[in-house]
Amino acid sequence: MRSLPLLALTGAAALSALTACGASDPAADPAALTVVSTDTECEVSRTDLTAGSHTFTLVNKGSKVTEVYFYAPDGKIISEKENIGPGTSYDITVSLPAGDQQIGCKPGMVGDGIRQDVKVSGEAAALDPRLVKAVADYRLYIDAQVADTVSVSEKFVAAVKAGDIEKAKELYAPSRFGWESVEPVAESFGDLDPKIDAREADLTDEEKAGWSGWHKLEKALWEDGSAKGMEAVGDQLITDLKDLQDRVHTVDITPASMANGAKELLDEVATGKITGEEEAFSHTDLVDFKANLDGASKVFELLAPVVKEKDAALATALEGAFADVYTALKKHEKGDGYVSYDTVGADERKKLTDVVNALGEPLSKLAAAVA
Repeated sequence: MRSLPLLALTGAAALSALTACGASDPAADPAALTVVSTDTECEVSRTDLTAGSHTFTLVNKGSKVTEVYFYAPDGKIISEKENIGPGTSYDITVSLPAGDQQIGCKPGMVGDGIRQDVKVSGEAAALDPRLVKAVADYRLYIDAQVADTVSVSEKFVAAVKAGDIEKAKELYAPSRFGWESVEPVAESFGDLDPKIDAREADLTDEEKAGWSGWHKLEKALWEDGSAKGMEAVGDQLITDLKDLQDRVHTVDITPASMANGAKELLDEVATGKITGEEEAFSHTDLVDFKANLDGASKVFELLAPVVKEKDAALATALEGAFADVYTALKKHEKGDGYVSYDTVGADERKKLTDVVNALGEPLSKLAAAVA
């Protein structure tokens, strides 16, 4: 679940290292494509583009954390970048289809944001057949992960409704694993994400009245020690997850969006898992960490044949950096899962932060390598 501005700033140390990766100085090249977000405007340097891959420098000149969205002609999200802090910039490579579309900025990461119309003409070059296969295989991966989420969540909710607290606690983190591994895809359905994965700390007092999803159940199980009255919340979670399962087949996927999603997954680790903000009551953050990491690693695995040919040094760097993160995470395994994150001290959290940041730098270049 994306964090709102207050929480995004809480993880500023980890986040700044990630958002700086790959960012360039837009002033150095007047012809560069830029999207400048302020508190009141979303300025796109060019609004007449050709179909195909483009690299944009996203610049936040506002006072609030912002995010930038690229919308297809049918309104679906092509790609996005969240948690762009004030005074920072970020490079993102996006594959744009032909047609009238929009680029949007969302200062404060709330509301509908500010949108700029963009006209894209021409026809994009044909994809490398290996990338066509990578996209097809990633669709299969997404389907499998969401199906697993629904299956395990049904068992989790059954335990909640039966009042079996220990069984529900045991199933809580596994029920979220598939979701976390494909979180950027799941989050592209903006109406479902808040219903399924909203955290209490992200909500206003008014929004708390309608709070639903995993984290409401998490609080009941760990803080209240009771699932009484949570039956309807559990049923709604399954309804929303099945809705996601039906709709995920419609999501637009390109090699660039896969790569950007992998980076988003790592950013999720930096801003929610390492800080301990994601699982405030259960402290099962390391399970989410593993799921995010697995999702990002799967994307690289699928794109690797092309990356190794186009940029062998980048492929080698990513292989090593992924291995380092897995090694660091493995130290915290306990049985089939991980230790409670509230038992992981500051020094160990710093080690996790360091390897995540080290992976973030080469991972930010993955989209450009397959564009």
